[in-house]
Amino acid sequence: MKMRESRVLKKLRAGEVVSCLKVNFGDGQVSELAAMAGFDCLWVDREHLAQDWSVVATHVWAAKAHNTDVMVRVPRGSYSDYVKPLELDAAGIMVPHCMGVEDARNVIKMTRFHPLGMRAIDGGNADGLYTNLDFNEYLQQANQQRFVVLQIEDPEPLDELDEIAALDGVDMLFFGPGDFSQAIGAPGEWNHPKLVEARKRVAEVCRKHGKFAATTGSIDRLEEFVSMGYQFVSVGADVVGMSTYCHSLVSRFNNETTTTQPVQGGYK
Repeated sequence: MKMRESRVLKKLRAGEVVSCLKVNFGDGQVSELAAMAGFDCLWVDREHLAQDWSVVATHVWAAKAHNTDVMVRVPRGSYSDYVKPLELDAAGIMVPHCMGVEDARNVIKMTRFHPLGMRAIDGGNADGLYTNLDFNEYLQQANQQRFVVLQIEDPEPLDELDEIAALDGVDMLFFGPGDFSQAIGAPGEWNHPKLVEARKRVAEVCRKHGKFAATTGSIDRLEEFVSMGYQFVSVGADVVGMSTYCHSLVSRFNNETTTTQPVQGGYK
């Protein structure tokens, strides 16, 4: 028996570009719908959302049924916060606000098995096929088929970006424009020179060290990101789609109902 192969890693290693959707809603049916549509990866968030582990498990099950990976952005915390998504069989985790090379080394130590790190071992959960994987095969396959992503969303780690990207055990660096724009004193200025330069540098450093560059942004800028060297792009979110759809329907409804002739009725 083998651990489920990561769709994301398979495509990235083949030089392809990976599509991702951020999932904020807590219902696994949203993940199932997005997976059925063909997304390669769903980004489930626990940094900003109060989703418990049972909800995360539901997202993972729904996505796996259609061979779609789930990447869980973890809260900054203990090793248990980092490894639980992996044990639920999420294909990857994303650690926010990596602040330097020592920070990155600590993440690797907590999330990778020997010889890359010292991740706590269980093997009795979904990722270990409930003890049906051989012990050493489990460790080896987890290191090969599960990915660890570090978010670069502050100016501080830029000074050590080469050292971070050179570390064994890091698969991707994810440039986060939102927090980065705030950190440079230009919130929401997506074309600010410092932000544009940082985004380019993340992609260049990843390419230099054989790692994958990831980011988030509008689907309208996908070609631009890919030309920079980004192979993993989160191009939307369920809340954006639902909000846009609702606003569109209400706007059309209001426009059409205001043009109709009023009906006279009632008692005189």
